[in-house]
Amino acid sequence: MPAKRPKLVGINHVALEVGDIGEALDFYGQWFDFELRGRGEGSAFLDMGDQFLALMEVDEITTDNHRHFGLVVDDREGLRARMEAAGITFVSDKRFDFLDPWGNRVEVVAYPDIQFLKAREVLDSAGHEDLRKSEEALEELREKGIDPPADA
Repeated sequence: MPAKRPKLVGINHVALEVGDIGEALDFYGQWFDFELRGRGEGSAFLDMGDQFLALMEVDEITTDNHRHFGLVVDDREGLRARMEAAGITFVSDKRFDFLDPWGNRVEVVAYPDIQFLKAREVLDSAGHEDLRKSEEALEELREKGIDPPADA
């Protein structure tokens, strides 16, 4: 067995359990602008540039109080306002967390404010030509020894 363990590089996709693919596409389509990467029997794949969100239809949904994932968006506050106006219940007073109809907990984070760094080519191809990191996020990257490109 090799002595060196592989380093985590990133996330290719996250899979969510849903009760019905059509309903899930309608729900997520109500809140997010996305391209459908593909669809199979009991599954759908929402494109996020070089990553994707997999929706997997299951007969029995399992939930817990802590499992969640952070979804990165370009307009966090606009989404929050739309969801509040629609009566979506938020799970946390401290963060922007909501539950989808199947109990999947989603935390919404703004791209400019976090260390997560997409290649400019990926951002541009997805229509995010003007999306840039905040100075705080750039400083966090520099503290890790990452020198972000000038157009980050």
